[in-house]
Amino acid sequence: MSFRLSQRDKDIIRFINQFRAVDRDSLVELFFKQLKSPVNACNSVMVRLYRLGLIERTQQYSPTVYLPVDAKIKKNSQKILHFLSILDVYKQMCVHSMPRNVIVEDKPTGRKGGIEPDLFCIFKGSPFWIEIQRNHYSEQKMQGKISLYEEFFFSDEWKTLQWQPQDRAAIFPSVILITPVRYAVASDHIRIIQVASIHELMEKYKSSTKQQREAKPITQPSSGEIKINLT
Repeated sequence: MSFRLSQRDKDIIRFINQFRAVDRDSLVELFFKQLKSPVNACNSVMVRLYRLGLIERTQQYSPTVYLPVDAKIKKNSQKILHFLSILDVYKQMCVHSMPRNVIVEDKPTGRKGGIEPDLFCIFKGSPFWIEIQRNHYSEQKMQGKISLYEEFFFSDEWKTLQWQPQDRAAIFPSVILITPVRYAVASDHIRIIQVASIHELMEKYKSSTKQQREAKPITQPSSGEIKINLT
């Protein structure tokens, strides 16, 4: 069968491969919202890509969720909800600023048993590893996660990750815990931020920035990077 894919088709397939599970409404929001009938346009494109065998889908969710053709997860797997949670965090970021260098289920140590954040990205000029906690875990288990980040910090391996800046010192990402529960975890070596959503993060950042501006005048030009100082 001979067919030609548009750039949007290719971008959608690439996006589904990257995020592993993408619901129809998210595709509408990210790729079709500028059209007169975005939902109809999205449905038409996705049916065509599915029939061409370029994507998979599961209709066990409403709206339909689309998967890569080589997806190793079952169509009724709870893992799909996990990937949709990651996608939701990404979309929240896009409202405020387009994240860069996005890696879904990052494995920066390259070995089993190391840190495995749900998402890595550079957001507002700063690198972040993001852990999305959909379930309630014990304080001990959460502190264990933080200990793995500290272990990686002391390894210095993070200094050679491909996204690190070439023209200045390497940066260890802040760790964002997206969770409705505030855990009593702490570290003397890495920055940990606990929020229920990215929107809450940005509200706290705006509030913190406003307080800093009111406390003292800015004497140095801004670098354009986000400086998050949250408790």
